[in-house]
Amino acid sequence: MASVKLSSAASQWVSGRKQLDRGASIRPAFRRVSVPVVRAGSYTDELVQTAKSIASPGRGILAIDESNATCGKRLASIGLDNTEANRQAYRQLLLTTRGLGDYISGAILFEETLYQSTTDGKKFVDCLCEEKIVPGIKVDKGLVPLPGSNNESWCQGLDGLASRCAEYYKQGARFAKWRTVVSIPCGPSALAVKEAAWGLARYAAIAQDNGLVPIVEPEVLLDGDHPIERTLEVAENVWAEVFYYLAQNDVVPEGILLKPSMVTPGAEHKEKASPETIAKFTLKLLNRRVPPAVPGIMFLSGGQSEMEATLNLNAMNQGPNPWHVSFSYARALQNTVLKTWQGRPENVEAAQKALLVRAKANSLAQLGRYSAQGESEEAKKGMFQKGYTY
Repeated sequence: MASVKLSSAASQWVSGRKQLDRGASIRPAFRRVSVPVVRAGSYTDELVQTAKSIASPGRGILAIDESNATCGKRLASIGLDNTEANRQAYRQLLLTTRGLGDYISGAILFEETLYQSTTDGKKFVDCLCEEKIVPGIKVDKGLVPLPGSNNESWCQGLDGLASRCAEYYKQGARFAKWRTVVSIPCGPSALAVKEAAWGLARYAAIAQDNGLVPIVEPEVLLDGDHPIERTLEVAENVWAEVFYYLAQNDVVPEGILLKPSMVTPGAEHKEKASPETIAKFTLKLLNRRVPPAVPGIMFLSGGQSEMEATLNLNAMNQGPNPWHVSFSYARALQNTVLKTWQGRPENVEAAQKALLVRAKANSLAQLGRYSAQGESEEAKKGMFQKGYTY
């Protein structure tokens, strides 16, 4: 295969390698890792272009990759049965919203959705492309218990991943998502952090080899009563490990996107942090750990209220950043939409307008121009669920 040289900004990666005991302080040691070249297959130029397209000014990602079981919980909240027809109707509402591409650059789909069409027979992938929204696909197979850990989990799905990615590419997907999690109340153990980082790196390399831009997502869960400083410690260690193994697997940094958690106190901590404090700690993490070669940081909302997620993103964009700092929200874009729709055909237009309102709010936040004035009470309601799973 051909090779491509890394930019000077991406030529060195750092790694925190200190063993962690349960509850121990995490203080990673630094070392330089020389990476003169990375693997560059036939898709390299396309990967870089796709990543840049998704990381475009004023736009972010709509995440609708919930499993059928999780989608069923959402539908149950408005009194609908978990049937394919109802899942299709809801996804059709979202993916046929006119003007959505003004604010959304990519949409992460569940496998079922990637192959579905509207009730009129139009492929959902084509609906997205008409709005200049890049179709993406969830490729992991979910979390399972990690033996030898502190009741932690690891993400499965590497078996057969290459062939699945190749098929998803043929179907029109151009980026992928793999979500693993790290729990602060459980330690985290060195084993869990290493497993999360290695799995993400192997997935990223396989996705790139098959033409899909990998979204790298080690979610540091909100669960716990720890202060924001503890979250920063853990997140720094996790991302050091992730970038170390990305380099070990020859992943092209210009052809990936990141989906981190914001650095916040634990959801059960006695004091809430302001958007300015969250922005300060989160940007500190990014500047310490993320090479400028990475084109986009697409934050997850992680159970924050719609308004909180938007305010925090806005605070992070009050000054220039070396990366596109944006959003990849699920609940923080869909909560009001779902409650407006209620499963009724006559509410579709109102629900689509609600989606555009939230998408535009986050678009403005990506540009650092958002104001919370006029936000609804629904947008202010938190959505944290302890032990939440997709």
